Amino acid sequence: MTPDRDELNRRRRLREEQRRKRKAQQRRFYIRLCLAAVVLIACGAAIFLLSRGNEQTPAEPTVSGTEAPVYQADVLEETEAPTEADKSSRTKAPTVIHLAAAGDLNITDKVVWSGQTSGDFDYTKAFMDVAPVLSEADISVLNFEGIVCGAPYGSTSSSAPQKMLEGLKAAGVDLLQAANSQSMTNGMNGLLSTLNNIRAAGLEPVGAFSSAEEFKKAKGYTICEVSGIKIAFVAFTKGMDGRGMPTGSEDCINLLYTDYATTYQEVDTAGITKILRSVASEKPDLTVALLHWGSEYNDTVSDTQKSIVKLMQKEGVDAIIGTHPHMVHEITYDSVTGQLVAYSLGDFFGDGTRGGTNYSIILDLEITKDNETGETKITDYGYTPIYTLSEEECDGDRRVVRIDNAIAAYEGNFVDKITEAAYNSMKTALDRISARVSGE
Repeated sequence: MTPDRDELNRRRRLREEQRRKRKAQQRRFYIRLCLAAVVLIACGAAIFLLSRGNEQTPAEPTVSGTEAPVYQADVLEETEAPTEADKSSRTKAPTVIHLAAAGDLNITDKVVWSGQTSGDFDYTKAFMDVAPVLSEADISVLNFEGIVCGAPYGSTSSSAPQKMLEGLKAAGVDLLQAANSQSMTNGMNGLLSTLNNIRAAGLEPVGAFSSAEEFKKAKGYTICEVSGIKIAFVAFTKGMDGRGMPTGSEDCINLLYTDYATTYQEVDTAGITKILRSVASEKPDLTVALLHWGSEYNDTVSDTQKSIVKLMQKEGVDAIIGTHPHMVHEITYDSVTGQLVAYSLGDFFGDGTRGGTNYSIILDLEITKDNETGETKITDYGYTPIYTLSEEECDGDRRVVRIDNAIAAYEGNFVDKITEAAYNSMKTALDRISARVSGE
Protein backbone atom coordinates (compact mmCIF):
# COMPACT_ATOMS: atom_id res chain seq x y z
CA MET A 1 0.00 0.00 0.00
CA THR A 2 1.21 3.51 -0.73
CA PRO A 3 0.50 6.39 1.68
CA ASP A 4 -0.68 9.75 0.35
CA ARG A 5 2.48 11.52 -0.80
CA ASP A 6 1.08 15.00 -0.12
CA GLU A 7 0.29 14.04 3.46
CA LEU A 8 3.75 12.56 4.00
CA ASN A 9 5.39 15.72 2.66
CA ARG A 10 3.19 18.20 4.54
CA ARG A 11 5.44 18.45 7.59
CA ARG A 12 8.60 18.53 5.54
CA ARG A 13 8.06 21.66 3.47
CA LEU A 14 9.52 24.00 6.07
CA ARG A 15 12.55 21.75 6.50
CA GLU A 16 13.16 21.61 2.75
CA GLU A 17 12.78 25.38 2.47
CA GLN A 18 15.35 25.85 5.22
CA ARG A 19 17.74 23.54 3.36
CA ARG A 20 17.30 25.53 0.15
CA LYS A 21 17.99 28.76 1.99
CA ARG A 22 21.16 27.34 3.53
CA LYS A 23 22.38 26.11 0.14
CA ALA A 24 21.62 29.48 -1.45
CA GLN A 25 23.52 31.25 1.33
CA GLN A 26 26.49 28.95 0.80
CA ARG A 27 26.50 29.60 -2.94
CA ARG A 28 26.34 33.37 -2.40
CA PHE A 29 29.20 33.15 0.10
CA TYR A 30 31.46 31.24 -2.32
CA ILE A 31 30.65 33.59 -5.19
CA ARG A 32 31.45 36.63 -3.05
CA LEU A 33 34.66 35.00 -1.92
CA CYS A 34 35.70 34.38 -5.52
CA LEU A 35 34.79 37.91 -6.57
CA ALA A 36 36.72 39.36 -3.65
CA ALA A 37 39.77 37.33 -4.67
CA VAL A 38 39.37 38.55 -8.26
CA VAL A 39 39.17 42.17 -7.15
CA LEU A 40 42.27 41.84 -4.98
CA ILE A 41 44.23 40.21 -7.81
CA ALA A 42 43.06 42.84 -10.28
CA CYS A 43 43.95 45.69 -7.93
CA GLY A 44 47.38 44.21 -7.29
CA ALA A 45 47.99 43.80 -11.00
CA ALA A 46 46.82 47.34 -11.71
CA ILE A 47 49.11 48.82 -9.05
CA PHE A 48 52.06 46.82 -10.35
CA LEU A 49 51.52 47.81 -13.98
CA LEU A 50 50.86 51.43 -13.12
CA SER A 51 54.05 51.61 -11.12
CA ARG A 52 56.00 50.11 -14.02
CA GLY A 53 54.36 52.47 -16.46
CA ASN A 54 55.22 55.45 -14.31
CA GLU A 55 58.85 54.37 -14.11
CA GLN A 56 59.22 53.86 -17.89
CA THR A 57 57.25 56.85 -19.20
CA PRO A 58 56.93 59.43 -16.45
CA ALA A 59 56.07 62.21 -18.93
CA GLU A 60 53.16 60.33 -20.50
CA PRO A 61 50.37 59.79 -17.98
CA THR A 62 48.11 58.55 -20.78
CA VAL A 63 50.01 55.25 -20.81
CA SER A 64 47.87 53.94 -17.97
CA GLY A 65 44.85 54.88 -20.02
CA THR A 66 46.10 53.04 -23.09
CA GLU A 67 46.79 50.04 -20.94
CA ALA A 68 43.33 50.17 -19.37
CA PRO A 69 41.81 47.63 -21.78
CA VAL A 70 44.48 45.17 -20.68
CA TYR A 71 43.50 45.67 -17.06
CA GLN A 72 39.85 45.27 -17.95
CA ALA A 73 40.58 42.10 -19.86
CA ASP A 74 42.47 40.76 -16.88
CA VAL A 75 39.53 41.52 -14.62
CA LEU A 76 37.10 39.82 -16.96
CA GLU A 77 39.35 36.80 -17.24
CA GLU A 78 39.61 36.54 -13.48
CA THR A 79 35.88 37.01 -12.92
CA GLU A 80 35.34 34.00 -15.18
CA ALA A 81 37.19 31.85 -12.63
CA PRO A 82 34.00 31.15 -10.63
CA THR A 83 32.67 29.20 -13.61
CA GLU A 84 33.79 26.09 -11.71
CA ALA A 85 31.53 27.18 -8.86
CA ASP A 86 28.82 27.78 -11.42
CA LYS A 87 29.35 24.27 -12.72
CA SER A 88 29.17 22.83 -9.24
CA SER A 89 25.97 24.77 -8.57
CA ARG A 90 24.52 23.19 -11.68
CA THR A 91 25.60 19.75 -10.44
CA LYS A 92 22.75 17.98 -8.77
CA ALA A 93 23.28 18.28 -5.03
CA PRO A 94 22.68 15.17 -2.94
CA THR A 95 19.28 14.77 -1.29
CA VAL A 96 19.36 14.15 2.47
CA ILE A 97 16.35 13.03 4.47
CA HIS A 98 15.86 11.70 8.00
CA LEU A 99 13.86 8.71 9.18
CA ALA A 100 12.76 8.54 12.83
CA ALA A 101 11.94 5.14 14.32
CA ALA A 102 10.58 4.43 17.79
CA GLY A 103 9.97 1.15 19.62
CA ASP A 104 6.92 -0.52 21.11
CA LEU A 105 3.78 1.34 22.10
CA ASN A 106 2.17 -1.20 24.44
CA ILE A 107 -1.57 -1.01 24.97
CA THR A 108 -2.06 -1.43 28.72
CA ASP A 109 -4.39 0.04 31.33
CA LYS A 110 -1.90 2.72 32.36
CA VAL A 111 -1.10 3.70 28.78
CA VAL A 112 -4.76 3.95 27.80
CA TRP A 113 -5.80 5.94 30.85
CA SER A 114 -2.89 8.37 30.44
CA GLY A 115 -5.06 10.10 27.85
CA GLN A 116 -8.35 10.07 29.75
CA THR A 117 -10.20 13.35 29.90
CA SER A 118 -13.76 14.12 30.96
CA GLY A 119 -15.73 11.54 29.02
CA ASP A 120 -13.15 11.15 26.23
CA PHE A 121 -9.46 10.65 25.46
CA ASP A 122 -6.73 13.08 24.44
CA TYR A 123 -3.08 11.99 24.09
CA THR A 124 -1.64 15.40 23.23
CA LYS A 125 0.20 15.70 26.54
CA ALA A 126 1.34 12.06 26.50
CA PHE A 127 3.29 12.60 23.25
CA MET A 128 3.90 16.35 23.41
CA ASP A 129 7.57 16.30 24.43
CA VAL A 130 8.64 13.81 21.75
CA ALA A 131 6.48 15.32 18.99
CA PRO A 132 9.31 17.60 17.76
CA VAL A 133 11.58 14.59 17.23
CA LEU A 134 8.94 12.64 15.33
CA SER A 135 7.49 15.52 13.33
CA GLU A 136 10.80 17.10 12.29
CA ALA A 137 11.91 13.86 10.64
CA ASP A 138 10.97 13.40 7.01
CA ILE A 139 9.19 10.15 7.84
CA SER A 140 8.48 8.49 11.19
CA VAL A 141 7.50 4.97 12.23
CA LEU A 142 6.87 3.00 15.42
CA ASN A 143 5.46 -0.37 16.51
CA PHE A 144 1.81 -0.25 17.57
CA GLU A 145 1.42 -3.31 19.78
CA GLY A 146 -2.31 -3.48 20.20
CA ILE A 147 -5.62 -3.37 18.39
CA VAL A 148 -8.27 -0.70 17.89
CA CYS A 149 -11.61 -2.43 18.29
CA GLY A 150 -13.54 -0.22 20.69
CA ALA A 151 -14.21 -0.62 24.42
CA PRO A 152 -13.31 -2.21 26.71
CA TYR A 153 -9.85 -0.69 26.53
CA GLY A 154 -6.60 -1.64 28.21
CA SER A 155 -4.53 -4.64 29.24
CA THR A 156 -7.21 -7.32 29.08
CA SER A 157 -8.41 -6.53 25.55
CA SER A 158 -5.22 -4.85 24.21
CA SER A 159 -7.64 -2.40 22.55
CA ALA A 160 -6.84 1.31 22.34
CA PRO A 161 -9.16 4.26 21.65
CA GLN A 162 -9.12 5.76 18.18
CA LYS A 163 -7.93 8.97 19.84
CA MET A 164 -4.58 7.31 20.51
CA LEU A 165 -4.00 6.84 16.78
CA GLU A 166 -5.03 10.45 16.20
CA GLY A 167 -2.58 11.53 18.91
CA LEU A 168 0.25 9.65 17.20
CA LYS A 169 -0.63 11.25 13.87
CA ALA A 170 -0.65 14.72 15.46
CA ALA A 171 2.75 13.98 17.03
CA GLY A 172 4.25 13.33 13.59
CA VAL A 173 4.06 9.56 13.12
CA ASP A 174 3.48 8.37 9.54
CA LEU A 175 3.69 4.57 9.60
CA LEU A 176 2.73 1.95 12.20
CA GLN A 177 4.21 -1.52 12.31
CA ALA A 178 1.15 -3.77 12.54
CA ALA A 179 2.94 -7.15 12.40
CA ASN A 180 3.55 -7.99 16.06
CA SER A 181 2.41 -10.08 19.02
CA GLN A 182 -1.05 -8.46 19.10
CA SER A 183 -1.86 -8.60 15.38
CA MET A 184 -4.38 -11.42 15.77
CA THR A 185 -5.88 -10.41 19.10
CA ASN A 186 -9.64 -10.65 18.55
CA GLY A 187 -9.03 -12.66 15.37
CA MET A 188 -9.49 -11.48 11.81
CA ASN A 189 -12.25 -9.10 12.87
CA GLY A 190 -9.82 -7.41 15.22
CA LEU A 191 -7.18 -7.19 12.49
CA LEU A 192 -9.62 -5.69 9.97
CA SER A 193 -10.93 -3.15 12.49
CA THR A 194 -7.42 -2.12 13.51
CA LEU A 195 -6.18 -1.65 9.96
CA ASN A 196 -9.25 0.37 9.01
CA ASN A 197 -8.88 2.61 12.05
CA ILE A 198 -5.17 3.13 11.45
CA ARG A 199 -5.90 4.37 7.94
CA ALA A 200 -8.85 6.46 9.15
CA ALA A 201 -6.39 8.31 11.42
CA GLY A 202 -4.22 9.17 8.40
CA LEU A 203 -1.53 6.60 9.20
CA GLU A 204 -0.36 3.61 7.18
CA PRO A 205 0.02 0.08 8.63
CA VAL A 206 3.01 -2.04 7.62
CA GLY A 207 3.29 -5.83 7.60
CA ALA A 208 -0.40 -6.74 8.08
CA PHE A 209 -3.23 -7.10 5.58
CA SER A 210 -6.99 -7.44 5.94
CA SER A 211 -7.33 -10.27 3.42
CA ALA A 212 -5.41 -12.54 1.08
CA GLU A 213 -6.52 -10.27 -1.76
CA GLU A 214 -5.06 -7.20 -0.06
CA PHE A 215 -1.77 -9.02 0.53
CA LYS A 216 -1.65 -10.08 -3.11
CA LYS A 217 -2.19 -6.51 -4.23
CA ALA A 218 0.34 -5.03 -1.80
CA LYS A 219 2.82 -7.93 -2.23
CA GLY A 220 3.72 -7.69 1.44
CA TYR A 221 5.34 -4.26 1.54
CA THR A 222 4.69 -0.53 1.60
CA ILE A 223 6.36 2.03 -0.66
CA CYS A 224 6.84 5.67 0.35
CA GLU A 225 8.46 8.40 -1.73
CA VAL A 226 10.01 11.23 0.26
CA SER A 227 11.74 14.16 -1.45
CA GLY A 228 12.40 11.99 -4.50
CA ILE A 229 13.77 9.08 -2.45
CA LYS A 230 11.80 5.84 -2.82
CA ILE A 231 11.77 3.83 0.42
CA ALA A 232 10.33 0.34 0.76
CA PHE A 233 9.10 -0.71 4.20
CA VAL A 234 8.54 -4.33 5.14
CA ALA A 235 7.48 -5.62 8.56
CA PHE A 236 7.57 -9.13 10.00
CA THR A 237 6.78 -10.67 13.37
CA LYS A 238 8.12 -13.81 15.03
CA GLY A 239 4.54 -14.73 16.01
CA MET A 240 1.25 -13.54 17.46
CA ASP A 241 1.50 -14.56 21.11
CA GLY A 242 0.91 -18.22 20.27
CA ARG A 243 -2.06 -17.58 17.99
CA GLY A 244 -2.30 -19.20 14.58
CA MET A 245 -3.64 -17.84 11.30
CA PRO A 246 -7.07 -18.97 10.05
CA THR A 247 -7.11 -21.12 6.94
CA GLY A 248 -7.08 -18.92 3.85
CA SER A 249 -5.61 -15.96 5.75
CA GLU A 250 -2.05 -17.22 6.15
CA ASP A 251 -0.63 -14.29 4.16
CA CYS A 252 -2.35 -11.58 6.20
CA ILE A 253 0.60 -11.24 8.60
CA ASN A 254 4.23 -11.28 7.46
CA LEU A 255 5.94 -13.98 9.55
CA LEU A 256 9.60 -14.73 10.26
CA TYR A 257 9.14 -18.39 11.24
CA THR A 258 7.16 -21.31 9.94
CA ASP A 259 6.75 -22.54 13.54
CA TYR A 260 5.53 -19.11 14.62
CA ALA A 261 2.98 -20.49 17.08
CA THR A 262 5.43 -22.68 18.98
CA THR A 263 9.23 -22.57 19.22
CA TYR A 264 10.44 -19.97 16.67
CA GLN A 265 13.23 -22.18 15.36
CA GLU A 266 12.42 -22.61 11.67
CA VAL A 267 13.07 -19.42 9.72
CA ASP A 268 10.61 -18.96 6.86
CA THR A 269 13.37 -18.38 4.35
CA ALA A 270 11.13 -18.91 1.33
CA GLY A 271 8.42 -16.52 2.55
CA ILE A 272 10.87 -13.79 3.53
CA THR A 273 12.79 -14.11 0.28
CA LYS A 274 9.62 -13.97 -1.82
CA ILE A 275 8.56 -10.66 -0.27
CA LEU A 276 12.03 -9.11 -0.43
CA ARG A 277 12.42 -10.05 -4.09
CA SER A 278 9.07 -8.45 -4.83
CA VAL A 279 10.42 -5.35 -3.10
CA ALA A 280 13.59 -5.49 -5.22
CA SER A 281 11.49 -5.57 -8.39
CA GLU A 282 10.19 -2.09 -7.43
CA LYS A 283 13.80 -0.81 -7.48
CA PRO A 284 13.51 1.26 -4.30
CA ASP A 285 16.35 3.56 -3.31
CA LEU A 286 16.36 2.07 0.21
CA THR A 287 14.68 -0.85 2.00
CA VAL A 288 13.80 -0.82 5.71
CA ALA A 289 12.72 -3.98 7.58
CA LEU A 290 10.75 -3.60 10.82
CA LEU A 291 11.13 -6.82 12.81
CA HIS A 292 9.19 -7.89 15.90
CA TRP A 293 11.59 -10.54 17.17
CA GLY A 294 13.91 -11.70 19.94
CA SER A 295 12.96 -12.52 23.53
CA GLU A 296 11.11 -10.29 25.95
CA TYR A 297 13.19 -8.71 28.74
CA ASN A 298 16.28 -10.45 27.38
CA ASP A 299 19.50 -9.18 25.84
CA THR A 300 20.32 -12.35 23.95
CA VAL A 301 20.42 -12.28 20.15
CA SER A 302 19.54 -15.77 18.91
CA ASP A 303 21.20 -17.71 16.12
CA THR A 304 18.00 -17.50 14.08
CA GLN A 305 18.04 -13.70 14.41
CA LYS A 306 21.60 -13.64 13.07
CA SER A 307 20.59 -15.84 10.14
CA ILE A 308 17.65 -13.54 9.40
CA VAL A 309 20.01 -10.54 9.33
CA LYS A 310 22.28 -12.29 6.82
CA LEU A 311 19.34 -13.33 4.66
CA MET A 312 17.78 -9.89 4.60
CA GLN A 313 21.01 -8.04 3.91
CA LYS A 314 21.76 -10.46 1.09
CA GLU A 315 18.32 -9.66 -0.36
CA GLY A 316 18.95 -5.90 -0.31
CA VAL A 317 17.67 -4.70 3.08
CA ASP A 318 19.52 -1.58 4.22
CA ALA A 319 18.12 -1.09 7.72
CA ILE A 320 16.74 -3.63 10.18
CA ILE A 321 14.86 -2.05 13.10
CA GLY A 322 13.80 -4.37 15.90
CA THR A 323 11.14 -4.37 18.61
CA HIS A 324 9.61 -6.83 21.14
CA PRO A 325 12.30 -7.28 23.86
CA HIS A 326 11.09 -4.01 25.51
CA MET A 327 14.72 -3.08 26.19
CA VAL A 328 17.34 -1.19 24.17
CA HIS A 329 19.77 -3.50 22.37
CA GLU A 330 22.91 -3.06 20.33
CA ILE A 331 23.07 -1.06 17.10
CA THR A 332 25.57 -2.08 14.42
CA TYR A 333 26.39 0.12 11.43
CA ASP A 334 28.66 -0.36 8.42
CA SER A 335 29.60 3.07 7.07
CA VAL A 336 30.90 1.55 3.82
CA THR A 337 27.76 -0.36 2.84
CA GLY A 338 25.40 1.88 4.82
CA GLN A 339 23.71 -1.17 6.37
CA LEU A 340 22.39 -0.80 9.92
CA VAL A 341 20.87 -3.24 12.41
CA ALA A 342 19.12 -2.00 15.57
CA TYR A 343 18.18 -5.22 17.36
CA SER A 344 15.67 -3.54 19.69
CA LEU A 345 14.69 0.08 20.31
CA GLY A 346 12.93 -0.66 23.63
CA ASP A 347 9.51 0.58 24.69
CA PHE A 348 8.42 3.88 23.22
CA PHE A 349 5.54 4.10 25.71
CA GLY A 350 4.37 1.54 28.24
CA ASP A 351 4.02 0.68 31.91
CA GLY A 352 7.77 0.86 32.55
CA THR A 353 7.47 -1.27 35.68
CA ARG A 354 10.29 -3.69 34.85
CA GLY A 355 13.94 -2.69 34.94
CA GLY A 356 15.19 -1.30 31.64
CA THR A 357 11.73 -0.82 30.14
CA ASN A 358 11.07 2.76 31.27
CA TYR A 359 13.72 4.18 28.93
CA SER A 360 14.41 3.72 25.23
CA ILE A 361 15.45 5.66 22.12
CA ILE A 362 14.03 7.26 19.02
CA LEU A 363 16.43 6.29 16.26
CA ASP A 364 17.40 8.86 13.62
CA LEU A 365 18.67 7.57 10.26
CA GLU A 366 20.33 10.02 7.88
CA ILE A 367 19.62 8.85 4.33
CA THR A 368 21.56 10.40 1.44
CA LYS A 369 20.88 10.03 -2.27
CA ASP A 370 23.66 10.95 -4.71
CA ASN A 371 21.65 12.52 -7.51
CA GLU A 372 24.54 12.12 -9.95
CA THR A 373 25.07 8.36 -9.48
CA GLY A 374 21.68 7.46 -8.03
CA GLU A 375 23.31 5.67 -5.08
CA THR A 376 21.31 5.92 -1.86
CA LYS A 377 22.40 4.71 1.55
CA ILE A 378 22.33 5.41 5.26
CA THR A 379 25.17 7.86 5.80
CA ASP A 380 24.85 8.36 9.54
CA TYR A 381 22.65 7.64 12.52
CA GLY A 382 21.90 9.07 15.94
CA TYR A 383 19.25 8.71 18.61
CA THR A 384 17.23 10.63 21.18
CA PRO A 385 17.02 8.99 24.64
CA ILE A 386 13.43 8.96 25.94
CA TYR A 387 11.74 7.95 29.18
CA THR A 388 8.24 6.96 30.27
CA LEU A 389 7.34 9.07 33.30
CA SER A 390 5.03 7.35 35.75
CA GLU A 391 2.26 9.27 37.46
CA GLU A 392 4.37 9.43 40.65
CA GLU A 393 7.42 10.87 38.90
CA CYS A 394 5.83 14.04 37.59
CA ASP A 395 2.54 15.91 37.90
CA GLY A 396 0.33 12.85 37.78
CA ASP A 397 0.10 12.46 33.99
CA ARG A 398 1.95 9.47 32.50
CA ARG A 399 3.83 10.55 29.38
CA VAL A 400 6.93 9.96 27.29
CA VAL A 401 9.65 12.64 27.45
CA ARG A 402 13.12 13.40 26.12
CA ILE A 403 15.60 12.61 28.89
CA ASP A 404 17.94 15.53 28.17
CA ASN A 405 15.08 18.04 28.34
CA ALA A 406 13.68 16.62 31.56
CA ILE A 407 17.11 16.64 33.23
CA ALA A 408 17.70 20.25 32.16
CA ALA A 409 14.29 21.27 33.54
CA TYR A 410 15.07 19.65 36.87
CA GLU A 411 18.51 21.23 37.12
CA GLY A 412 17.01 24.58 36.14
CA ASN A 413 14.40 24.21 38.88
CA PHE A 414 11.49 24.60 36.47
CA VAL A 415 8.01 24.78 38.00
CA ASP A 416 6.85 21.50 36.40
CA LYS A 417 10.09 19.63 36.97
CA ILE A 418 10.24 15.88 37.58
CA THR A 419 10.86 14.36 41.00
CA GLU A 420 14.36 13.76 42.36
CA ALA A 421 13.84 10.01 42.03
CA ALA A 422 12.96 10.38 38.34
CA TYR A 423 15.98 12.66 37.82
CA ASN A 424 18.33 10.06 39.29
CA SER A 425 16.67 7.30 37.28
CA MET A 426 17.12 9.29 34.05
CA LYS A 427 20.81 9.92 34.77
CA THR A 428 21.28 6.18 35.14
CA ALA A 429 19.21 5.55 32.01
CA LEU A 430 21.52 7.73 29.89
CA ASP A 431 24.51 5.62 30.92
CA ARG A 432 22.64 2.38 30.31
CA ILE A 433 21.41 3.48 26.88
CA SER A 434 24.92 4.40 25.77
CA ALA A 435 26.26 1.04 26.97
CA ARG A 436 23.44 -0.96 25.40
CA VAL A 437 23.62 0.75 22.01
CA SER A 438 27.36 0.14 21.83
CA GLY A 439 26.90 -3.50 22.86
CA GLU A 440 28.85 -3.23 26.12
